[in-house]
Amino acid sequence: MRTTLVIALISATSILLSPPGASAQAGDPAEVQALRSQVDRLQQTVEQLQHTILQMQKDSTSRDQALEQKVEAQEAQVQAIQRQQVDPMAAQVVSPLDQALDELGVPDFAPAAPDRRALWSQPLGGNAQLRLIDISADVLFFAGGSSERDAAISTLQGGSHDPKQRGFTLGQAELSLSGAVDPYFTGEAHILTSVNPSTGETAFELEEAFLTSSALPYDLQLEVGHFLTEFGQINPQHPHFWDWIDQPVVNSRMFGGDGMRQAGFRASWLPPTPWFSEFHFGMQNAGGVTMASFLGGELAHAHGGGGDAHGGGGDAHGDEHADEHGHADEHAEEPAGGIHGDGIAGRPIIAQDVRGFGDFLYLTRLENSFDFTDDVTAVFGLSGLYGPNSTGREADTWLYGLDMKWRWQPAGNFGYPFLTWQTELMKRDYHMDRYTQETETGDLATLPGRTLKDWGLYTQLLYGFRTGWAAGLRYEYAGGSGQSIGGRKNDPFRDDRHRLSPLLVWRPTEFSRIRLQYNYDVASHLNDDAHTIWLGFEWLYGAHAAHSF
Repeated sequence: MRTTLVIALISATSILLSPPGASAQAGDPAEVQALRSQVDRLQQTVEQLQHTILQMQKDSTSRDQALEQKVEAQEAQVQAIQRQQVDPMAAQVVSPLDQALDELGVPDFAPAAPDRRALWSQPLGGNAQLRLIDISADVLFFAGGSSERDAAISTLQGGSHDPKQRGFTLGQAELSLSGAVDPYFTGEAHILTSVNPSTGETAFELEEAFLTSSALPYDLQLEVGHFLTEFGQINPQHPHFWDWIDQPVVNSRMFGGDGMRQAGFRASWLPPTPWFSEFHFGMQNAGGVTMASFLGGELAHAHGGGGDAHGGGGDAHGDEHADEHGHADEHAEEPAGGIHGDGIAGRPIIAQDVRGFGDFLYLTRLENSFDFTDDVTAVFGLSGLYGPNSTGREADTWLYGLDMKWRWQPAGNFGYPFLTWQTELMKRDYHMDRYTQETETGDLATLPGRTLKDWGLYTQLLYGFRTGWAAGLRYEYAGGSGQSIGGRKNDPFRDDRHRLSPLLVWRPTEFSRIRLQYNYDVASHLNDDAHTIWLGFEWLYGAHAAHSF
């Protein structure tokens, strides 16, 4: 259109510049007047065309400026989005939660690196982050056989989620929930289900449900709820985190098959040392079936199974007064007046109410970690427990533990090869109260107050020799002094035990694991040495909370 207007303008100009005589040579006034009128109209047309061209130029300039402004706005928006991706917190406006945190004087912590395990997370600004819980399910399944019958296997395999019979066993299926509650606390809950291989009955249990602080000053941390007691290496861990398939013998004796856990609180503090150091103090209820060495008293698996633990006739203990060679145990404690029970050493369990602070369990633990080189890290721990036990109001129990774990892993090798050496030693002083009971004849039968001393250890070496593959060897010993009713040699959970367990592990991915384990058991309550082999399968759905080193 602009070209057409220019051509019209040029044509009109040519007419104006043409010689007047070409059209009016005769000099007729009428013709001259007509030509002048025509020139005036052409001049008006030219002026209109000039005005139109100027207006079009102005409109074009305005459109160009608007386009430039639009491009600049889009570029600014892209840059803002890029800045949000680099630092999501920079684009956040001040929220009411930020204002409340500022009024409370909560320090502005730097945001942590995003957790890839989180199902979904979104920063709210300041110290707050909205995060859905991590959900996972871990399943343990076993198959195997033994030279012993099932009744004896149940006394050899002390863990509640160990394989306990020939054939197949669903050790457990654990549902875990964990996540941030608010800027001050995180929470975890672990729910277990298992199937009794003999009866097919399904059992559910709440393993842990606790709250952990995340914003206390002075390097303090508080844990409240129902949780595993922070004693040693194995007890605070869930079974799927163990390197070997079954629970160590000494742990079964000291803490019971489910491990020591109860409701209470645990406080920890990080001293200002050049190395990592942590001190724990805890207080928990001392009763319940998960407190075998204290007011719980009963080892639920100690007398279970029925049948023959010796591979022949008789009960799970065999002859109460004879050892494996048929000789009488001269130091066996005789049940006075027929008194016996389901507690430790066959003692009766005395139900006790909480009357004061002396009826709780108390924990102390000191843990230190050192990086000796870039490739070698070691952890050393000292643990202590004190609380009442189930043999009487004046009875109590002391538990002591020493543990260490060494790990060699070359830097930058993506997990393999590695070598770990882990050891725990434990000792229990079980002070039993005097017990008196009236017999059917009206006489009084008495069991004297005594002190039982039990101890044990395990030490294990695991070598990851190539990606996904590891091999290991574990040795265990447990023993003690002070007689059980019927003799310590006949008590499956106080006799002298030795166990040697080679292990082969294949981990196809981080979500599955296959283990092959052989157990060679030498136990005083058995007539012959026991040979057992287990094949374990483990698989994981979802994202499980991280475990400690």
